[in-house]
Formats: sequence, structure tokens, C-alpha cells
Amino acid sequence: MLLGAKIAIVTGAASPRGLGKATAKLFAEHGARVVITDLDAGASEAAASDLPGDGHIGLAGNVVDKADCARVAKHVADQFGRIDILVNNAGITQPLKLMEIAPENYDAVTDVSLRGTLYMSQAVIPTMRAQKSGSIVNLSSVSAQRGGGIFGGPHYSAAKAGVLGLTKAMARELAPDNVRSNAICPGFIATDITAGKLTGEMRAQVLAGIPMGRAGTAEDVAGCALFLASDLSAYCTGSEVDVNGGSLIH
Repeated sequence: MLLGAKIAIVTGAASPRGLGKATAKLFAEHGARVVITDLDAGASEAAASDLPGDGHIGLAGNVVDKADCARVAKHVADQFGRIDILVNNAGITQPLKLMEIAPENYDAVTDVSLRGTLYMSQAVIPTMRAQKSGSIVNLSSVSAQRGGGIFGGPHYSAAKAGVLGLTKAMARELAPDNVRSNAICPGFIATDITAGKLTGEMRAQVLAGIPMGRAGTAEDVAGCALFLASDLSAYCTGSEVDVNGGSLIH
């Protein structure tokens, strides 16, 4: 039980086949009480009720609304007395070419991935600082490291690159209070976001560039999140961990 008695928030985790739900499930299996947030309260509550163990809750939460993030953090701190882990999983992508990106596309993708990561982190940091412990795990992407080339457009790459910079800056600032900040960079993962959106030829081309010869699973990413959330990674902060089957080795 790597997370016994820990309180964890996972944003954007109501999708049944998503990275967030897989992470929430693994955290629950390791003893955490998990708070799932997503835009729809009913979906969040249903996802939380589906987790193993007791005491999990689902909340409506819009990560691009700073006041809403503060409300979620206060609710969790009031109910459980602490916040040990935040996984900034909420994000969206759009497979657009550079010249196809309109202002509304840029705003939508960047707001959820980057602004949402900032706002939710700001919401939990006072509690983590007060208790002198905490782990923030941010979802970036291999697209940030290699400049796209898999699924999301350039604005997605830019947003996820921003997440890496924010992760490292937070790590430096929060380390004196024993609050850690790390990022995960998934490669090609089989989730609802990519399901049905790649032709057979596109999928074969992507797989040809992965030395391990397969798409990743949500559980592959969840395992890395568990490591970063737990005390096994107590001396890790400001890192970016690749979960990409070898598609980017650097």
C-alpha cells in the first residue's frame, strides 16, 4: 500500500478509458482516498463510486475557472483535513496543422492543459505548504519534447511544453516546503482521445516509430503517476518522466 491514508485529487478523471480514471483506480488500490473532478458532477460521482475501497468522492470542477479550483480544494481540505497528491490530468487536444489553428483553438487547448494546471496547483499549494508535504504530478506529452508529430497540433505541443516549464519552476519554488512537482510525458497511448481517429495507415506509421512495438495503455501511465505520488520518489522533483515505449530516447 504505497499511498495508505493519502488524499489525492485527480482532475479530468471521469472518462472510463482515460489516463485519469486509470490513475485514480491504481491510487485507490494502493490505499489512497481519491477525489475525481470533471466538468460533469454526475460523471465524476459515478467514476468515484466505481473505485475500489471506500471514501472516494466525485466533484464537478472546471480547471480553467480559478474560483472553481479554489472551491474544490477547500471542499477536499475541509472534508479530509489534508491534500497529499494532485494529478493535473485534465487536458484536450486537436489534430490541427499550424495554419489551421484559430484563436478559439489556441485558447481551448492552452487553457485546459496549461492554465488549468496552474490554477489547480495554486489551489492546493497553501494546504500542502502548511502540512509541509505534497506531490504534484502534471501530465505533459512526448509532443512537447519532439514538437508534435503524433496526434495533437502545434498548439497542443506548445501547451504541453508550457506544462514542463511550469513543473520545473514550481519544483524549484516549492522544494523548501517539501512539496514536489514532477511531470509525465506519455507517448502514443490508446485512450478515448485517439480511439477511432487514426487510420490503419497512420496507426502503423506511429507504431513503426516505437521500439517496444505497441501503443501504451492508460495503466502504463498510471504506474508512473503512482511512483511520483508515493514516497518511493521522495527525492525526485522537477523531473520529466518518459512513458513512450522508446519512441523518444534522449
